[in-house]
Amino acid sequence: MSLRRFPRLALWFEELFPERHIYLRSGGEMRGFVLSTRRQMLFALCVAATGLWLGVSTAATLVEIVAPGKSDQAARNEARYERWIADRDARLSSAIAQLNATGGSFQDLASAVEKRHAALALLLTDLKGAPGAAQALLPALASPPASQGSPAQRIQAVQLNQDRLIDAAETYAKNRADRLKLAFRLSGLDPAVYAGASDGLGGPLIEGKDSRALAAVLDVDDDFAARLQHAVSDLSDMQGLQASEQAIPLAHPTVDTRETSGFGVRSDPFTGEPAYHTGQDFAGAYGSPIYVTAPGVVSFTGVRSGYGNTIEVDHGHGFKTRYAHLSAIAVSVGQHVAAGQRIGAMGSTGRSTGTHLHYEVWVNGRPQNPLRFVKAGDYVQQIKF
Repeated sequence: MSLRRFPRLALWFEELFPERHIYLRSGGEMRGFVLSTRRQMLFALCVAATGLWLGVSTAATLVEIVAPGKSDQAARNEARYERWIADRDARLSSAIAQLNATGGSFQDLASAVEKRHAALALLLTDLKGAPGAAQALLPALASPPASQGSPAQRIQAVQLNQDRLIDAAETYAKNRADRLKLAFRLSGLDPAVYAGASDGLGGPLIEGKDSRALAAVLDVDDDFAARLQHAVSDLSDMQGLQASEQAIPLAHPTVDTRETSGFGVRSDPFTGEPAYHTGQDFAGAYGSPIYVTAPGVVSFTGVRSGYGNTIEVDHGHGFKTRYAHLSAIAVSVGQHVAAGQRIGAMGSTGRSTGTHLHYEVWVNGRPQNPLRFVKAGDYVQQIKF
């Protein structure tokens, strides 16, 4: 079909593919070639068709490669869950069948299952003191084992309570451990150094890495022990992080102040030369209260060269804070202080150009950026659910 029957379309193609002349010089001879609109259209059509074919072929290949992998993984997951459900159903059916056969052992076995439930609740009592743990575990702990009905019904009810309890404990411990790890990273700390400080839970020492020990002590099946192992591991991480978090200076040293000179290299206010600033400055009104940022023991009070009136607090676990240029000191060496306790007043003593607090955070003998800890502390306050 000729484009001349459609003059507007023909004009558009001529504008898109105008006639072009190509000249090639070789061996002193000049040759010319003419690329008409029709030839350019045919060439463009071939290129487009080739690109479309390559795109379709590539997409089909990717589908063949990726889709089976995803479907195989989904099939494996589905098969694993089905085996797990079928196995639990089979064990419950077997237990009920044995009870029906023995008759008199109904009460004994039902009582034994209830004791395992009580042992599991006792093992997880350490969670009750953690922030938000009571709300997380209350639905499971508030569901007492069925005291009425047939022994088979009592057994099934207790097993459901055990499942709910371990699910609630594992979910809570993992979520809180993950959030605490993020807070540590915001502070510039490696959470792996502080996680897992607790090796055992409950009354007897039960190592979270040994599921067989858990199964033996609690008298539960291997599947339940493996689930409990994950919960114990997450709980151990959470407890270790919580214990270390108490020593980390995450609170604000002042309120209603503004951040001025920050941590790192700056222009020295006296010499104008580049100098390393080991802390964070907070400017405010003269006499503004200064608060300790974590619980600890006062290790120094007095005058330090360049710092003026200074307070230093040892928080343990390698953490130390310093508060300088104070106008007043309200604590003494050896005194135990709590986070948020007032320890002094803002001033301009020492090498200072005006009223402000010079605040430092030290970890294992090295100064750190205090603002990272302050911002991490704001995040920790948000996750105390």
